[in-house]
Amino acid sequence: MRAADLPLRYNAVEILEHNLAERAGKRALDGPAGERTFAEVAEEANRVGNALQELGVRAEDRVAILLPDSPEWAAAFFGTLKVGGVALGVNTLLTPSEHAYILRDGKARVLITDGSLAPAVAAALESAAGGLPDLEQVIVVGDSGRALADEVPADEAPLAGLSVPSLDYSGWIGAQRAELAPAATHREDFCTLNYSSGTTGTPKGILHAHKDLALSARLWGVGALGLREDDVAFSNAKLFFTYGLGGSLIFPWTVGASAVLNPGAGRDTPAVLSILERYRPTIFFNAPTGYAAMLAMPDLAREHDLSSLRLCVSAGEALPAPVWHGWKETTGVEIIDGIGSTELFHIFISNRPGKVRPGSSGTPVDGYAMRIVDEAGEALPTGEIGNLLVRGETAALFYLHQEALTRRTFLGEWVWTGDKYRVDEEGYYWHAGRTDDMLKVGGIWVSPVEVEGTLLGHPAVTECAVVGVPDSVGLIKPKAWVVPAPGFEPTGELAEELIAYCGESMAAYKRPRWVEFVEELPKTATGKIRRFKLRDAAGAHSRR
Repeated sequence: MRAADLPLRYNAVEILEHNLAERAGKRALDGPAGERTFAEVAEEANRVGNALQELGVRAEDRVAILLPDSPEWAAAFFGTLKVGGVALGVNTLLTPSEHAYILRDGKARVLITDGSLAPAVAAALESAAGGLPDLEQVIVVGDSGRALADEVPADEAPLAGLSVPSLDYSGWIGAQRAELAPAATHREDFCTLNYSSGTTGTPKGILHAHKDLALSARLWGVGALGLREDDVAFSNAKLFFTYGLGGSLIFPWTVGASAVLNPGAGRDTPAVLSILERYRPTIFFNAPTGYAAMLAMPDLAREHDLSSLRLCVSAGEALPAPVWHGWKETTGVEIIDGIGSTELFHIFISNRPGKVRPGSSGTPVDGYAMRIVDEAGEALPTGEIGNLLVRGETAALFYLHQEALTRRTFLGEWVWTGDKYRVDEEGYYWHAGRTDDMLKVGGIWVSPVEVEGTLLGHPAVTECAVVGVPDSVGLIKPKAWVVPAPGFEPTGELAEELIAYCGESMAAYKRPRWVEFVEELPKTATGKIRRFKLRDAAGAHSRR
């Protein structure tokens, strides 16, 4: 499928509404936050759209969605798209100052949030340097919103007394019509704004068009993964990230499948397992760290019924081969690993069901082209590690308000991913690490992913991350941060054992010189390891 196959006037609300003809009464959403049929989601989205228009929201105005994963999130998203607005998914786990930055940088006119997040929103509004001149209205879902509507005393209403007026969500949409004609948007009009998860620092605003959602769904969700109408999808990644948005809404609804939404924390492994058992999804989207955490649970297969799963998906970081094998041996289910990015909306290199190469990212998804180049931009031969460039019609055009970074990343038709890769003779791509994560030890490049994959083969290691740290004379050497598996004491003897274990299967210069045990690794909300935090900590330690 190509963009030209879509109508010139295309609105991505079609991903939801095409289901109304034949499956209006089918359950579209399930989970702890409630059930909805396709008809019910569509009607609520129409009410949201009408209410937004009543507030003056017009084409390409930004509507921020700061909500737990819920039916209200889906209705707010598709209601915004239907009137031609831009849905800005906001990470619920950020600090008030980070929320303020995104609302200001994204020029949100309306913010739809949850009563449980009202104190954080109030703090964000108060902390915004220079205020939030574009924000005109806050809509609150839940009890706090109803309290505002009932005119409770100011000191009892979390958002009362601020410069931005607040409305209760239920009252806001309650009197609105359940019918709404979609805006005649161009397929290249912007419809989503997401901020990168910040593994390398300040989040970057990335806009995508209506066509990008439909293309990603067809090229990867249907073409590579093979989603079916009888599937039930559950994504542990949240809707405010494109990985979660694709897995929970865009891809399943493209084929008429159902989805399970979890409003709770994705890192609560027992809660996630409970959802898998109760709602019995067939497709499970998670990050490598999430699978590793589940494998660390005692008696995973005996204590938890995961028999509903037919496929699992991993993205965000490279999935180590030991984790793939451990999951397959424990559950009998394949993990389909791939690489995607917010810049491309979703996955563009992927393994395929029944054709997985554990440890690899797979082969290019139809519709995408790859190049592996050296620092001068020259193509490298098969087997050599270089910088990965990708080309595809779902690529974003720029970073919002970041011209210099845009020029370094968006290179004509090609996008500089920031990832180091090699491709083998059979066309499978193997991740070597982020460009900033690669280590040069003794003049030779070392992939932290390779070292981490080796460490994860030891039974004492649940999670690990490897970064470069200067030794006593300032030369860079690998250091491993390790989360020990249950039952293993973090001792000096275990550290020496792990270093020796790596030395048995890799060149001496690659093995970690030091091992530091930690209870957890710094991560983004999607589970990506924030290696720059470890580098900063190591640098601060070396300066003391």
